[in-house]
Amino acid sequence: MHNFINYSTTPTFESVWALIQEMSLKAENDRLILDEKFAETDRRLENYSINIEKSRIESEKRLKKMDELLGSWTNNHGRFAEEYFSNSFEYGEKNFFGEKFDDMEQNVKGIKKGYQDEYDILLINGKSIGIIEVKYKANENDVPKVLRKADTFRINFPEFKNHQIYLGLATLAFYPELEQECIKYGIAIVKQVGDMVIICDEHLKIH
Repeated sequence: MHNFINYSTTPTFESVWALIQEMSLKAENDRLILDEKFAETDRRLENYSINIEKSRIESEKRLKKMDELLGSWTNNHGRFAEEYFSNSFEYGEKNFFGEKFDDMEQNVKGIKKGYQDEYDILLINGKSIGIIEVKYKANENDVPKVLRKADTFRINFPEFKNHQIYLGLATLAFYPELEQECIKYGIAIVKQVGDMVIICDEHLKIH
């Protein structure tokens, strides 16, 4: 058997160099294509991040606006309730807790450190203080806050330390469980019934 060499296909330096250049050019083209793809991916990710950030900023603006509207709505209703009940005492005979009160003060602030508090309505005479907490829509969690006001008031206003203190909760939205909590702790119930303000204080305690 004879082996023959085909000299016409034997690689030469020139052919090998040409092949290397061709492969190098192809590799460079592939690299450029990959670089472009990576760059496009980076651009898309950057645009996505920018859109996400824009969406986040817009969402925060909307939430802030909603909070402002809700806060305004809540404050307006709170002010309405305070005006409604304070007018009832202001233009009534101020007979409350079985006593007649001579003076009424609104939105009185106590600023003693550790005992800061606000008293929506104060009814005052020579021997007693009536503290009325006013809520547009109260719930059972408000009862401990009402009870605390007797203690903070005595610290903030020691000139009334010998006065007996009565507590009341006034709200436009009483419900049975809340009324039972007030009865349990001797807090007067002040509520709207039709066009009238009704005071339930048979269970009242001195605090």
